[in-house]
Amino acid sequence: AQLAESGGRLVQAGGSLRLSCTASERIFRTYNTAWFRQRPGKEREFVAALSFGAGTTYYADSVRGRFTISKAGDNAGYLQMNSLKPEDTARYYCAATPDHLTVNQRMETERYDYWGQGTQVTVSS
Repeated sequence: AQLAESGGRLVQAGGSLRLSCTASERIFRTYNTAWFRQRPGKEREFVAALSFGAGTTYYADSVRGRFTISKAGDNAGYLQMNSLKPEDTARYYCAATPDHLTVNQRMETERYDYWGQGTQVTVSS
């Protein structure tokens, strides 16, 4: 499966963005998906995850209440980001795996088999 993110851009603090993840296959029906981000000089970190089937969502503490992960059909997913802060500045990646994951495993980059190239989000103060 191939993933492609879009929607990143420069935005002022307090603003909103919606990132999109488009898949070459209908992975959002049967794969666990997630968003990660990587800030300059930092390791890639978990942002949010969505389980297939029940559609349970999981969030990093730093974004809970501000970001929402969702899907639209079987080929696309979204990350709605509200109340953006300068510390949200990062390259955001969409990831997917057909494996069953525990709650903790969903936050681990090595659990995901497919990744997009990322989209840059810059939040100005």
